[in-house]
Amino acid sequence: MFLSTNKCDGSGDCIKQCPTKAIRYIGGKAFSCLTCGKCYEACPNDAIFKNNYGGYVVDKAKCNACGICMHSCPIDNIKIEDGVTYGICSRCGVCMEACPNSARVDGFELTEEKHLNFIKSLNFNLPPIDVPKKSEKKVVTRGYFGTNHDDCIFCGRCQDKCPTNAINVNIDRDEGICTQCRACVDACSNGSITKQLIINHDTCTLCLNCVKNCPHDAITIGDFEVNINNINQKSAGSIVSCLNCGLCAELSENNSLKRINNAQRYDPTADIGETVEKVHEVSIGLCPVSTLKEDENLFIFDEVNNAELPTLSGFCVSCGTCVNACDVQGARVYKVATWDGSISDDCISCGICYEVCPEEAITLNRGSISVNLDKCILCERCAVHCPVDAIPRSTMHKKVIDNGFCFIDEKLCINCGLCYKTCSYDAIIKKEDGFEVNDEKCKYCGACKNACPSNAFIFERNFKDSTEGI
Repeated sequence: MFLSTNKCDGSGDCIKQCPTKAIRYIGGKAFSCLTCGKCYEACPNDAIFKNNYGGYVVDKAKCNACGICMHSCPIDNIKIEDGVTYGICSRCGVCMEACPNSARVDGFELTEEKHLNFIKSLNFNLPPIDVPKKSEKKVVTRGYFGTNHDDCIFCGRCQDKCPTNAINVNIDRDEGICTQCRACVDACSNGSITKQLIINHDTCTLCLNCVKNCPHDAITIGDFEVNINNINQKSAGSIVSCLNCGLCAELSENNSLKRINNAQRYDPTADIGETVEKVHEVSIGLCPVSTLKEDENLFIFDEVNNAELPTLSGFCVSCGTCVNACDVQGARVYKVATWDGSISDDCISCGICYEVCPEEAITLNRGSISVNLDKCILCERCAVHCPVDAIPRSTMHKKVIDNGFCFIDEKLCINCGLCYKTCSYDAIIKKEDGFEVNDEKCKYCGACKNACPSNAFIFERNFKDSTEGI
């Protein structure tokens, strides 16, 4: 909830600006809805829902003004006027911006003790209220095998050597040019190709095994000699590998995936049953970097159902083979990722991070987020999906908004203007009788939808994979 401090002089600017009429005077001070959720629990029509900010919103399309929420409110803050329910805080934060004395503060940022003492001082007879506790952790960490992208030459050698196919390398180089993956060196039966990719023609037997194994057709034969097309072309591409966050193991309903000693372990014999494909679908669909997939080569036979079932690959087992295979000093190394929950000032309050977080560790604020580090496992789904890169990430994998749909239902719109103020792309047009969306400017980030206290937006968005550096 939002609270008034002793700075409040009773000017009432916050009351005038509140779009849901959730603030009133008590003893000459501004006092607002507690966001305790009792109205939400009591509503028989499911017409009240909790939004991304931790506030509550009345869906006017479902509300029949029965008044049960009004009678359930422990502080008598809810009123029904002309069939419309008012007095419920959506935590939009307009009151803080409107206050000329900075007397309004976010109660979520206070300690539980101060929060409860303030409420008790008002002498209300309140039921138990769940007050959000601050995380006890200061940072969250995750160990993983990763890449220093500035040093990587995107040769793909680590990908070829990874035993679980947990590394995806995308090479931005013309076909027929050597990538220095050294597959030819590995394939040469008598050591006629050095690590520097120099061919000793005197010892070469022309077995052509190097030609057959070159993944980029960069070795040619002519005049009874093989030659490597090793043109000096700038290395470019992308490399994405399993983050070792353990999300797939956490989502594994049949416990075929487990996290043991900071590494993923997989028992394919546990992947037996009629629901195995649905179990895989959940884990694969939520993999932050899309490396997890069904194995194309390994299957398990289910004798009970007489069926051949797929197994999984694309998870890191922390074997370190990729580090040993890498020829570039310092390109592939063991790393420790850390995050204290802070973000950059680029945040646009779009709410995507809140939507994609599988651990419910994020609370959305206007212009920022609050992260419960006790819940966060540093899977980076929030960072991968963030449209403005306000959240730090260690992977090159990125999801970008492809297309979408955004429309304001005039029947639900209360003309508060929050969407207009929130939009970072000037995609909300202000009219005499309301607001509308400019489709040409809209980026479908969802900030307007999340800011709307009346659930007036009809909204959809789609993501697509994008590869940086290409």
